[in-house]
Amino acid sequence: MSGADRLEWLSALEHPELLAAPVAAALAAWADREPEVARTARVAEIDPSLADTAALTEAYGLDLALSCNCVLVTGRRAGEERLAAVVVRATTRADVNNAVRRLLDVRKATFLPTERATGESGMEHGGITPLGVPEGYRVLLDVRVVEGGDALLGSGLRRSKLLLPGALLGRLPGAEVHDLALLPQGVEG
Repeated sequence: MSGADRLEWLSALEHPELLAAPVAAALAAWADREPEVARTARVAEIDPSLADTAALTEAYGLDLALSCNCVLVTGRRAGEERLAAVVVRATTRADVNNAVRRLLDVRKATFLPTERATGESGMEHGGITPLGVPEGYRVLLDVRVVEGGDALLGSGLRRSKLLLPGALLGRLPGAEVHDLALLPQGVEG
């Protein structure tokens, strides 16, 4: 887990108080269909001032590649708004201007403003996760999230983090796996 052993991991389903309400509901519904979720989804309480990836990684001695970032993206086509939750490893950036824009089939894709993202998702800034996003959002996972071992994600709250096997996250109902990341210069995918 690369430093994740410094956190106290608890069963996420047994500790819904550490999850935003829509995340807890989505996780419970998913676990009803996929028993592995109940066995492997973990949550750990953290200092909310350390919710941002860089601070969390440093404070808990985590491998940056363990952390995944989720951003909410919007675009329009023919007057129709298209929304997505986009998840990439923290060692990369979401290719919003090309890959995500093409998948949404919009002329321009942009990040959802913070107030709207938190208001619509029922999640806190710094804790947004693909689990429990509102209906109508596509869930787009970068292939590196699915293939890269465990995935450390937001829990919907700044005061905790979720840990799931990336391969399991790839089976999240409605999730789509694509090559969505911009890699640091000199790094091969």
